[in-house]
Amino acid sequence: MKVDSPLRTLVISCETIPGFMEAMTMPFTVQNVKELDGLFPGTMIEFTLVVEKGSSYAQGIHVHKYQGLEPDPLTARRLKLLHQATDPSAAKPLNAGERVPNFTLTDQNRKSVTFSKLVGKVLALNFIYTRCTLPNFCFRTTNNFGNIQKRFKDRLGRDLILLTVTFDPEHDQPDVLAKYADTWKADARTWHFLTGPMADVRRVCDAFGVDFFRDEGSMNHSLHTAVIDRKGRLVANLEGNEASAGSTRRPHRERDQWQHEQPGPLVG
Repeated sequence: MKVDSPLRTLVISCETIPGFMEAMTMPFTVQNVKELDGLFPGTMIEFTLVVEKGSSYAQGIHVHKYQGLEPDPLTARRLKLLHQATDPSAAKPLNAGERVPNFTLTDQNRKSVTFSKLVGKVLALNFIYTRCTLPNFCFRTTNNFGNIQKRFKDRLGRDLILLTVTFDPEHDQPDVLAKYADTWKADARTWHFLTGPMADVRRVCDAFGVDFFRDEGSMNHSLHTAVIDRKGRLVANLEGNEASAGSTRRPHRERDQWQHEQPGPLVG
């Protein structure tokens, strides 16, 4: 979440370390400042936490480059290369910290949803198509949002909004999305399943680096889950099936910079 090379410190939204500490956001130090080279807010990393008497530090830091939802990373890379060759986009995916361009799509209740009107709330956004039959693809990412809906029930609408964008808008019209949303008992006021003209959908997908194309009636695709802060800036873009309800957790309040910017933070 933050890198401070002069102080050899980085702030990490860390998963649970079994038997040691719960998931939380907190600063970690490194002994070798070169460990911080190439790191920036939004990067997913792995590291070893070394705990000694009276001190602790992170070491062995490396960027976790999970490409696509497919079990075989080579398949994901081939998908990206094929998409770039057959349907290249001039748009570059957003980097963490950049503002998300405004867009308007239509939700499952046929209501227009405009991104700029949601500024002031934390947004979690993912991408699916309703005819996806593989349990570890669209089903899993939607189920993750279902878990987030349960976990943050008291903050949905007030602090948090969920957005699910279809990349198959020709089929996934509002009535189809309404049936799909009903499967997950989605509250249409706080979890919007979005569709629209292909050109508009494509622009949103390109902004988050989503690759997809039709192949013999089905979709070859990657999946992304994005977290956007209250000011409309991209916080993280998680590729693959590693996003979960645990990826959107309350920060460690005493040490998190968000606490000084806005009350009641949601995003780690």
